Amino acid sequence: MPDNIINILLVEDDEVDIMNIKRAFVKNKVINPLHVAGNGVEALKYLTDLLENGEPLPRIILLDLNMPQMGGIEFLAKLRKSEGLSDISVFVMTTSNEEKDKMEAYKLNVAGYIVKPLSMDQFINAVSTLKSYWSLCEYPKGLGD
Repeated sequence: MPDNIINILLVEDDEVDIMNIKRAFVKNKVINPLHVAGNGVEALKYLTDLLENGEPLPRIILLDLNMPQMGGIEFLAKLRKSEGLSDISVFVMTTSNEEKDKMEAYKLNVAGYIVKPLSMDQFINAVSTLKSYWSLCEYPKGLGD
């Protein structure tokens, strides 16, 4: 797999937002493999299973904050304390524009905090920007491999 083709994990419970992100990926010709987890519990299990089986980890997580069972902030806190998972880049994509949520997310070392746009065009532009970012990033060997 070429270096700029990296696995991405989307942690999102809203089916409409999942469809919008997938649509934005298609519009932006994003060919990165995308796995979807419906909440933090499911995402941690998925990541832990990959780690235990020696399979490639996603290098990027797109994370919603408002989810059932385990919200995004709790997920982030557990991720950052998990050996082998703590270095994954996380971008928050949420409807929350609360300063408290932004502060908590950045304290947990997120790479960015994006308030979900309302229009599809804004969504497509946000994904285009993310694609440009991760396409330019250099990752050390072994991270996510």
